[in-house]
Amino acid sequence: MYCYQRIRDLREDADLLQKQVCGIVDCNQQQYHLYESGKREIPFHCAVKLADFYGVSLDYIAGRTHNKKGLNRSELPEKETELINKFRSLSDERKGRLLERLDVLFEEQAQDTKSNR
Repeated sequence: MYCYQRIRDLREDADLLQKQVCGIVDCNQQQYHLYESGKREIPFHCAVKLADFYGVSLDYIAGRTHNKKGLNRSELPEKETELINKFRSLSDERKGRLLERLDVLFEEQAQDTKSNR
């Protein structure tokens, strides 16, 4: 799904006309129609305004996720955010090694759970 489909769906879900949304992104109706029809790429600053207006993430508008809110740091505990950031900074090889170590930890935890029953 392309960006233009999402912005049209969001507008229709909100029962708004293109003319009404033009005021939000500060463009004329003809230009906005080109964005929704996919004939012109929507400028980043307009996509940001639409995301703020509809209360969705830019990833949702771009079609990168089906979750309208996206993944917000505030939804994750601080330790999980730290873990994700550190994981992303690793090389692919080290990411693989870390995942292997996690598998070992999960196996150990499963064994501990069985022995405590």
